[in-house]
Amino acid sequence: MKHKGVKSKIILAVVLVALFAGLLCLLFSGDNKQVIEDVFGGAPLNQILQDVQQLGWRGMVVFGVLSMLQVVLTFLPAEPVQVIAGISYGLWIGAAICVAGIVIGNTVIYLLYRVYGNKLSEYFKSKLEVDFDVLRSSKRVSLVIFILYLLPAIPYGLICFFTASLKTKYPKYIILTTLGSIPSVLIGVALGHLATDVSWVLSLVILAVLIAVIVILYFNRTKVFEKINKFAKKQFNYTSRTKVRTPGKAFSAVIFGGMKIWLNRRVKCKVDRAVQQLQRPAIVLCNHGAFIDFLYMAMLLHKDKPHIVSNRQYFYEKRLGNLLKRLGCIPKSMFATDFENVRNCLQVVKDNGVLVICPEARLSTAGQFEDIQPGTLGFVRKAGADAAIYIIKFGGDYLAMPKWARTPKKRLIRKKSVVEAKLYMLYDKGQSMSVSLDEFTETVTRELDYNDFDWLQAHPDMHYPQGNLAVGIDNILYRCPKCGSEFTLTGSGNTVKCGCCNYSATMDDRYRFTDADAVFDNHQQWYNWQADVMRKQIAEDTAFELRDRVQLYHSSIGGAKQLRLAGNGTCVLNRDGLTYTGDDSGEQITKFFPITSIYRLLFGAGEDFEIYEGEEIWYFVPDDKRTCVKWYMASILLKEATDEK
Repeated sequence: MKHKGVKSKIILAVVLVALFAGLLCLLFSGDNKQVIEDVFGGAPLNQILQDVQQLGWRGMVVFGVLSMLQVVLTFLPAEPVQVIAGISYGLWIGAAICVAGIVIGNTVIYLLYRVYGNKLSEYFKSKLEVDFDVLRSSKRVSLVIFILYLLPAIPYGLICFFTASLKTKYPKYIILTTLGSIPSVLIGVALGHLATDVSWVLSLVILAVLIAVIVILYFNRTKVFEKINKFAKKQFNYTSRTKVRTPGKAFSAVIFGGMKIWLNRRVKCKVDRAVQQLQRPAIVLCNHGAFIDFLYMAMLLHKDKPHIVSNRQYFYEKRLGNLLKRLGCIPKSMFATDFENVRNCLQVVKDNGVLVICPEARLSTAGQFEDIQPGTLGFVRKAGADAAIYIIKFGGDYLAMPKWARTPKKRLIRKKSVVEAKLYMLYDKGQSMSVSLDEFTETVTRELDYNDFDWLQAHPDMHYPQGNLAVGIDNILYRCPKCGSEFTLTGSGNTVKCGCCNYSATMDDRYRFTDADAVFDNHQQWYNWQADVMRKQIAEDTAFELRDRVQLYHSSIGGAKQLRLAGNGTCVLNRDGLTYTGDDSGEQITKFFPITSIYRLLFGAGEDFEIYEGEEIWYFVPDDKRTCVKWYMASILLKEATDEK
């Protein structure tokens, strides 16, 4: 909650102190004091009724003020006031008096939270054993608020504070808290009313039952709160699930048009379209060198209304996820079993649509084709029985925006870069099933295989006259080729330098290391050398492992953002698999992913390493974010070593 400033706090404090001082003077002046002593002192009923009747209309004010105070001062019990109000004024008038006081008390709580919320929140959380973060984002939060009001022994003030902490507008807040309190008020007032209009015996029986319920719930309150939390969690998560949606013509034209304007100011995209119109249904396979490849795809295919398979993480944020869905994108849990994605992809083919897939399923680390997960091309081949299969081959996209080229705040695009995009048919409809899976895999892999440094050699006029070519490169280059030290490299300007032995290498405007003592011609060779060193380490050391302290993130609650911090712990990666030990949403766990289930760990350069389990992401941020690339590389080589056995 945003602070309103010292002045606002002082003004509200003065007003509240004056208000409470006035109310206390009212309650403890004259005959009013006697009624207070009667209600909370256990005086005989006849005496209470006699004293209340003597007050006349002032008695209504007293009970209204008492109802207000029992909201604000959570230690004051509400039941005695409500029961006596029912005895003194009847069911409806007594209930109206109590509700009026509660409305005022609820308003005071709202004001208190608006000004002092941050400082009061921990106190209230300790008193109310519910998961505030889950409840705030639950689609059932209004119903949960009503349930809390019905539970005995939970002060109204705690529930009001929780409702205010939802950052609810005052009209909705006052409606929720007032309606929520009415059932319990009616029960309390009705007990008093029954005692005078029906029989004391019935009232005593009902009272005994309520007391028994209160006692049972009090001693089982932890279980009750657990059930409330589970009830809220059933619908608390913004779901990344989606049915296939065909992009609207006008909407997609505006979005893709804006993308094209944005892109053309930064990168020149040369399109070579061997086919002017796709046969539908169609499956388009693309290599994936850069984060913004989807923009190049859109430039080629936006008139075909493509359905692009995208990382599920981007769908966790509600606004971005809804935008992607409206553009026809399909979420995919990368390198994990995802039946929803399979159904949606098949639905696109069935609906005569255009499905776009990047089979590598991650950005290139060093500007070269890596590999395709077994099973991916088997699925494409079978889907090709009913669809034509096309290739989009990009060249120069990695060099225009390397995966690692970023500052803490933004990705770096090499302005005035040139990217080539070639679209052509690979198989006509049904032809994919006329060849074996091995032949199909070999053909697709050959067509998608690329190396941007080879592409650069074929374009001698291509230059990148930037002043920050090496910024972020220490997020993929972690081992010094001179002294062998790890994580001592720093990329600054166009130079990468070792802080241990002072070895440095400077890039020219074609990504070449031109120093006289340069060990490698470019960073791709450097990266591949690191992999060779680690491969040898794993072969020689059967106990090889990586271990690091990490923060754990999961998908966002409610879709306000992509991810939420879920805990802290330790990750270990070895020949057995990946193990996380630590906190997960308040629970101590040990989570194990066997190496047989890990194809690759995904990673963000200088950000994280991650793995999907179904639709949920396990997103790990190590203390030193530069180590992420090492976790990625180790997952590949450990899997490789295991498969060779």
